[in-house]
Amino acid sequence: MEQLLAQVAQHKLEILAAVVTTKDELEVFRVKYLGTKGLVKTIMAEMRNVAPEQKKEAGALLNAFKEFTESRFQQLLDGLGLQEQSGTADTDLSLPGYKQAIGSRHPVSIVHNKIVGIFQRLGFTVAEGPEIEDDWHNFTALNLPQNHPARDMQDTFYISHAEEGEKDWLLRTHTSSVQIREMEKGILPLRIICPGRVYRNETISARAHCFFNQVEGLYIAEEVSFADLKQTLYFFVQEMFGDKVKIRFRPSYFPFTEPSAEMDISCLICGGSGCNVCKKTGWVEILGCGMVHPAVLENCKIDSNKYTGFAFGMGIERITMLSYQVKDLRLFSENDLRFLQQFSAAT
Repeated sequence: MEQLLAQVAQHKLEILAAVVTTKDELEVFRVKYLGTKGLVKTIMAEMRNVAPEQKKEAGALLNAFKEFTESRFQQLLDGLGLQEQSGTADTDLSLPGYKQAIGSRHPVSIVHNKIVGIFQRLGFTVAEGPEIEDDWHNFTALNLPQNHPARDMQDTFYISHAEEGEKDWLLRTHTSSVQIREMEKGILPLRIICPGRVYRNETISARAHCFFNQVEGLYIAEEVSFADLKQTLYFFVQEMFGDKVKIRFRPSYFPFTEPSAEMDISCLICGGSGCNVCKKTGWVEILGCGMVHPAVLENCKIDSNKYTGFAFGMGIERITMLSYQVKDLRLFSENDLRFLQQFSAAT
């Protein structure tokens, strides 16, 4: 213990005698005394050689030495700061500043906000839900029981296949699961849009990706008709693309709507002459829609004899491609700044 006391006293004198006049000398002081392999660390390691009955006294001594060294370092730092303030500044304040790059929203985010704004003007509110979903909300409640062939229409990323009596978990294939969750609350009438990212095990190409963004809409009330659906979508297309775009509805099939339809618009990229986006037809399908199937209402404990409703869903990337005449959907997920910086003016 006596040897340790002598070492500490000697090192204190050495530290007090240290003279620092530059930043480099201060850094040398810090490394020598307070660094990872510095004097303080080294002398603290002497605790293992102290007798057990003296460890308490030795610990207090070494902690005091550490605080003394840190205090001396701060004094030297403060003194050096005063010297530098009185001397010549390292920075030339007359030089021009660095130009700061201005960021912008992603084109998909720009179109997402525009779509949401259009439907909000019609009285729709935004509803959101989890991206990891159970089988009931993603499939079964939407009139797709376990053996329904329509399940093959959606290639699903399953997270876990549960044993009998338990739930399967998966990455949601559409935001219709959010509609089910909202209908289960039983608060009617219901007028919502459900934006969000969805996942499907598809081959990535210029027209498809394994993850993308959707906006789905749902309106449930008394005496809702297919005419209400058509007028809602006519308004959306005119607000989104202008009143010169041609529109057509085609009969289709979805297990959760009856009757069902797909809505096409004239291709804005090729002007109807044919391209890879419209598959040389001059028309691009932008959304699916229909009247909510009575079985879906009943699954959510809604009286299908009293209430009717319509639903629709669209991919935001598809709308973005048409809005900005982008021919390859993959560009939206590659994060190439040369591509993304083109949309700064549209933010």
